[in-house]
Amino acid sequence: MKKKVLLVVVILVVLILVIFGGVKIYKKWQIDHAVIKVQLVDNLDIEVYSNIKLSDLIKSLNGTLEKNSKIKTTKLGKQEITFNYTNDDNIKVPYTFYINVVDTTKPIISMYNSYSLNVGDEVDLAKEFFCGDNYDDNPKCVIEGDYDTSVVGSYPVTFKAEDNSGNTISHDFILYVKEKPKNTSSNEESIPVTTAFSDIVQKHKTNKTKIGIDVSHWQGDIDYSKVKKAGVEFAFIRVGSQKGIKGEYYVDNKFVRNIKGFNKAKIPVGIYFYSYADSKKTAIKEAKWIIKQIKKYDIELPIVFDWENWGMYQEFNLSFYHLTEMANAFIKTVEDAGYEGMLYSSKNYLENIWYETNHPVWLAHYTNQTNYEGNYKFWQLCSNGVVDGIDDNMVDIDIMY
Repeated sequence: MKKKVLLVVVILVVLILVIFGGVKIYKKWQIDHAVIKVQLVDNLDIEVYSNIKLSDLIKSLNGTLEKNSKIKTTKLGKQEITFNYTNDDNIKVPYTFYINVVDTTKPIISMYNSYSLNVGDEVDLAKEFFCGDNYDDNPKCVIEGDYDTSVVGSYPVTFKAEDNSGNTISHDFILYVKEKPKNTSSNEESIPVTTAFSDIVQKHKTNKTKIGIDVSHWQGDIDYSKVKKAGVEFAFIRVGSQKGIKGEYYVDNKFVRNIKGFNKAKIPVGIYFYSYADSKKTAIKEAKWIIKQIKKYDIELPIVFDWENWGMYQEFNLSFYHLTEMANAFIKTVEDAGYEGMLYSSKNYLENIWYETNHPVWLAHYTNQTNYEGNYKFWQLCSNGVVDGIDDNMVDIDIMY
């Protein structure tokens, strides 16, 4: 009896294998004989970091895509693209083609039409200007032309930048080498131009906005009750900074006083840290350090990635893409800890350097009416504010939308 049962089981297994094997063979036969009509776009050279999907590369096909996947364009070179689609005969078929990811974007340099040095100044002139690239962490930046920093004179020279893909940009300028200035003293003091906080309130306060400030040790000992009476509705507080690239972190010497004072005055606060991060790893480390400093305080507003080292950008060895990835890593870390993250930057760099982060933005643009067209949640519109309760007359004033 047991032998009969075993024989039946064996027969059933064999039948199942035959059936499934037959189905598999039949499906392969269907695919091998399926009608495949796919017409791709004429140019399959795709710019690096392009935000494109599979459908953007297909002119037509005889059927329906199974999945309209996003194309990865973060690495240069030839790339295989394989997808499945169901043709008009209801047969699921695979299709493979190749794209070539290229970089045709020139580096960016930022400088004036002249630059001055004193006789004998020892500087690496090629590193005195902003020079960076979308893809290349280390574009070649050089000065072309003859000049002598030991001899007074004016020298017509060219600053040139070239990335690894051969994209170049250059800027002609005059290098002035001057005598060292003599020590002079003057009793004249210029009267600073200031912006009254009350004027900003009058102009920008609506039922959809709040007016606030951002502060650090530079504002000294703040009278928080006076600040609140003046109409300050929120504040961003500097928690600290770093002693240069790879330097140690330090707490702003007014941070504890400020965070306790604003919390006691029931003024909502956010946090910023002046960053010298040079990689995703250091940005994450930085974010974790900040979280440790603030965990026992009330933080209602975002923790801000504040990176402004444009005057020494070449020292960081960062492409614009890797810079943005660094910001994303910082913001994700603070968000994973339960806080809101945000990017701070000026209009010029938001428009020309940063890639889209999909995170809130704190815009810095010192003007009466910004023409920045991107999305932003906060706007820092001046740095010369006068606020009752703060002795310093150079306070950043901000609008929250």
